[in-house]
Amino acid sequence: MIAPSMLKCDFARLADEVDLLDAAGAKALHWDVMDGHFVPNLSYGAMVIADLRERTEAIFDAHLMVSEPGKYLDEYLKAGCDVVTVHVEADDFSPELLDRIREAGVAAGVCLNPETPVERLAAIEGRYDLCLVMSVNPGFGGQSYLPGSNEKIAAVDAAGDAVVGVDGGVAGDTIAAAAAAGATYFVCGSSVFNREDYGAAVQELAKTAAGATR
Repeated sequence: MIAPSMLKCDFARLADEVDLLDAAGAKALHWDVMDGHFVPNLSYGAMVIADLRERTEAIFDAHLMVSEPGKYLDEYLKAGCDVVTVHVEADDFSPELLDRIREAGVAAGVCLNPETPVERLAAIEGRYDLCLVMSVNPGFGGQSYLPGSNEKIAAVDAAGDAVVGVDGGVAGDTIAAAAAAGATYFVCGSSVFNREDYGAAVQELAKTAAGATR
């Protein structure tokens, strides 16, 4: 599944961008929520996501790059998100946070920063539905895919039965190796939004990944 990263869209025409991605066949939209503390930048919040929810039937994945996701979790659950992804490095992260997400009927995602070992997943095995591997340092779009990311994807894939995703620097020249390592959910920013034809971008990335999936 190709999930365009909304951090790279044109914020001045956000609703139009959602419509264009819908027409392009994007089955998921990845909402990068940044608090200016956990990561240096600020982005958007639950109100923006809620206002756009009715424009598309695409899966909404809220990626909470915030220090205290537990404090704001209910807002994103009410906004209509289908997946809420939280970082294991967050100040208030706990297994119970994942339980709260699931109890709301929403898929629970966990995210690992590049320096975070896969062993951190052992304590929460069976309590998450998606594990997102950061293949760049979180907080900025347009970064290059970090060496060692595919080995980490393979280790996460071997660690449990959850969907394995990858976020950062995912493009035509990196997606095949990530898919071969075990990823099936791909957050794509520049590789979609830097193209004039979003539909062609999404289809080409999906085709390349599918051809390499093990």
